[in-house]
Order: sequence, then C-alpha cells, then structure tokens
Amino acid sequence: MRCPYCGGLETQVKDSRPSDDNAAIRRRRVCPDCGGRFTTFERVQLRELTVVKRSGRRIPFDRDKLQRSVEIALRKRPVDAERVERMVNGIVRQLESSGEAEVPSETIGELVMEGLKGLDDVAYVRFASVYRNFREAKDFEDLLGELSGDEAEGALPEKRVEP
Repeated sequence: MRCPYCGGLETQVKDSRPSDDNAAIRRRRVCPDCGGRFTTFERVQLRELTVVKRSGRRIPFDRDKLQRSVEIALRKRPVDAERVERMVNGIVRQLESSGEAEVPSETIGELVMEGLKGLDDVAYVRFASVYRNFREAKDFEDLLGELSGDEAEGALPEKRVEP
C-alpha cells in the first residue's frame, strides 16, 4: 500500500480488525520511511458495476462517491455514522446482488432516497432537491406533501380523552 504522505511503496500493517458492521477489515498502517500512520479498509466486492448516467455515459461505480453524497445530505443532522454505513452497505449489496453489471443512475438515486427517508426527513428533502433538480418552491411543497402523506398513512388514529 502506497503511503499517502510520502508516496513510499512499503507500508506495514500494525493492527487489523473487523469494522463495526463486519462488512470490512480495518487496517492501521505505518510508513517506515516517514513514520506516517493511516487507516485502510478492505471490503468484499461481488462484481464490477457500471453506472449508466442519464446522458448515456457509462462510468465505474464508486462506493465512496455514494457515501459522500449521502454524507452531504446528512450534514449537521443527528444521525449516527453506523446507521449511515449500514444504509450505504445495504444499497451496495442490493446493486451487486441484482445480477446486472450495468445500473442506471436513477436506480441508485431511488435507493438512496428510500434509505434517507428512513433515516432523516431533512436529509431526504435535501437529497431529493438535488436528485430531482428542483427549480422552484412548489417542488419542495409537493415533496413535503408526499412526505406528510406517507406519515399520515402509517399513523395511528388519535385517541380522544374525554374530560
């Protein structure tokens, strides 16, 4: 593993352990040349995925890009990092186990929106505003109406308390 500080080619693994969700191996490394310490993660990859963009362009799937976009939507929100990691791992597992080597970007966007809806309503609205390319306040109102409708369907009727 190349050292991110000095570019040295020989680094030593000092500690290895499973990550919190047991989906990866976390390794602490040290560079003998500069003494720099850093962490790497080793994950299972079932298949190479290609994302088909709306324009028709094809790019390799990047788990880190997915993670970053979810983290941007969740910025300054009270959501535990472990829950975010589980959500991203679940999305990646769904994509890899779908059997398709090429995945439309719309599919990924819908999976992220579904996951965010369960984690945090504000993050869901933030992501949806970019993903659905909102242009005016009415777009937000429509989405909030959908969100309120979903919550009302799952809500239990209120009990009336007689004085």
